[in-house]
Amino acid sequence: MVKLTANDGSTSTLVVEAKRSLVTRDLPATLAQINDYIEGGGLKDTDRPAVPLVVARYLAAPLQAWLSERGVAFADATGNLRITLDRPALFLRDVGATKDPWRGPGRPKGNLIGEPAAKVVRALVDYTPPYTVPQLVQLAGASTGPTYRVVEFLAEQALIERPERGPIEQVNWRELLVRWSLDYGFLRTNQVTTYLALRGLPALIKRLAGMPRRGDLRYVVTGSLAAQQWAPYAQPRAAMLYCDNPELLAKEIDLRPVDTGANVLLARSTYDVVYGRMSSVDGVDVVVPSQAAVDLLTGPGRNPAEGEALLDWMEANLSDWRR
Repeated sequence: MVKLTANDGSTSTLVVEAKRSLVTRDLPATLAQINDYIEGGGLKDTDRPAVPLVVARYLAAPLQAWLSERGVAFADATGNLRITLDRPALFLRDVGATKDPWRGPGRPKGNLIGEPAAKVVRALVDYTPPYTVPQLVQLAGASTGPTYRVVEFLAEQALIERPERGPIEQVNWRELLVRWSLDYGFLRTNQVTTYLALRGLPALIKRLAGMPRRGDLRYVVTGSLAAQQWAPYAQPRAAMLYCDNPELLAKEIDLRPVDTGANVLLARSTYDVVYGRMSSVDGVDVVVPSQAAVDLLTGPGRNPAEGEALLDWMEANLSDWRR
């Protein structure tokens, strides 16, 4: 326990639980342990109840967010720190390392960067569990090794629930998409070029619907235009499309390349998974909701708010999109 005393005599107590290492799935038990200490020590029913403080060698950003949302103070050995007290009035905040400097070889990588991770995340979100990891490998179309590494990382982050060596029983798919958006983004992961559709987006949709089906013109619509069919938010201001050949597609549907004032964003996709499980709506190819959601969460302007609205729709209509 750490007792802080101000010049006016007011005091506050921090009850510290120190761990060598922590992952998200450990946090509920850790907090419960601290609360047991607080109750057992008579530190709960006072004018100023004791404040929990979690200390570890390294606390990743998702752990910091989890603790902050619950009013739990934290500190790690790299300098990440947040302690808030009402009386005596105290606010301490500092930022340390953003990567674990002690993560050794052979450990699952602490991010969802790369095409294997994209394939696994999309499969976990798009398909309802339970399924084994080998079954997930087939659903995702990913290699076995990377799939196991992603699964282990997501289990550590409490984004999936899986007993030891057992099948994946639950996927916290909304939190998983938000977590994926930290490492994947429509603009930052792909090569994006900007264009102007002179006659507006309705005319663009008509051009896409009437375009010949050819392998070299493969495309799929994402972002606001895709979300309109599920969760209309506002009149779309810009079109976001994935395609294999932006220059050829732009010529086919009469787009003009511009540096400013663009209303069409064409992305040469880094990962082929963006085309996975796409559908055709009135002759226009459209991504699945999970892909549209992450693209909106990482898009410009009001796109993140549209992404949250789409996630709300997905929660309320699971049977309409999840396989």
